[in-house]
Amino acid sequence: MKSIIINQPGRVEIHEVEKPVPKEGEALLKVLYGGICGSDLGTYRGTFAYASYPRIPGHEFSAEIMEIGANHQGLKKGMIVTCNPYFNCGKCYSCERGLVNCCTSNETLGAQRDGAFSEYITMPIERIYDGKGLPAKTLALIEPFCISYHGVSRANVQKGNRVLVIGAGTIGVLAAVSARALGAKVYIADVAKGKMEYAVNTFELAGGILNDSAENFTKKIAECTEGKGFDVTIEAVGLPSTFQNCIDAVAFGGKVIQIGVGKKNLDFDFTLLQKKELNVFGSRNALKKDFLALIDLVKSGKVDLEKIITNTYKMEDAAKAFDDFDKNAASMLKVVLKF
Repeated sequence: MKSIIINQPGRVEIHEVEKPVPKEGEALLKVLYGGICGSDLGTYRGTFAYASYPRIPGHEFSAEIMEIGANHQGLKKGMIVTCNPYFNCGKCYSCERGLVNCCTSNETLGAQRDGAFSEYITMPIERIYDGKGLPAKTLALIEPFCISYHGVSRANVQKGNRVLVIGAGTIGVLAAVSARALGAKVYIADVAKGKMEYAVNTFELAGGILNDSAENFTKKIAECTEGKGFDVTIEAVGLPSTFQNCIDAVAFGGKVIQIGVGKKNLDFDFTLLQKKELNVFGSRNALKKDFLALIDLVKSGKVDLEKIITNTYKMEDAAKAFDDFDKNAASMLKVVLKF
């Protein structure tokens, strides 16, 4: 079979490899669609904190079950499914407490272990979720939706809250969609005007903030919140400057959610955390309940996930897809590969 491999930063190739054979408790899956995550792009660029090489990328995907044994989940050959890609050890203190999403030895597909961007993969049956008839292209978007939804859930967003999401990439946009679904008044900020406006118009957000200068950012925050600051700010970029933006934009007694992943250290006036009495939450991965809840939410028709897709490529054109995404990230939102 064929697999997409990032051999080193900037180098994507397609290799012939052995087709996997499922072990006891695993199923053989034929991959249908895969989304290129910001972390995959970071691996390609050499900027992702958890990257090592060579690496088969990919953890956002849908697949068809080709072989599967008896199971208690009602999964059968021919079903179109998606999967939980975060492998936890089951032994650490986090896992003992049921916090499997932040396992201290976590290995996510495409990051700490080879990912799903192959024609066939094997997965533990317990990590496979019935797509309930959703299109395969839509199912490939459930995992990034879960990342965003899990982060928003950390803040316990309430109806009427003012929420600012910084970063109009896929995770940021889906965080905005998640907060809006909870009844919040949601704004989104980005340095790329086109992506910001696309998010606002496509998903009917309250407004956008062009983060092109400190002065403009501060002015718009005051205008949008009547000088009060946002109840919740969500960082979905992974840069020190955008985390600082979240600290500056949040109201006294507010909440800050950190979803973005980066390599750079932050030097900032940490006394603001005390002065504003802020609640700062990290958010990593997602849980089974997030996947199940969002499959049902999308199935209900309340969210059209495919609106976040701006570009689709064939698997054979993976190198071009990564190169295009790298060079045009300011205008491309979700990039999907068809296998």
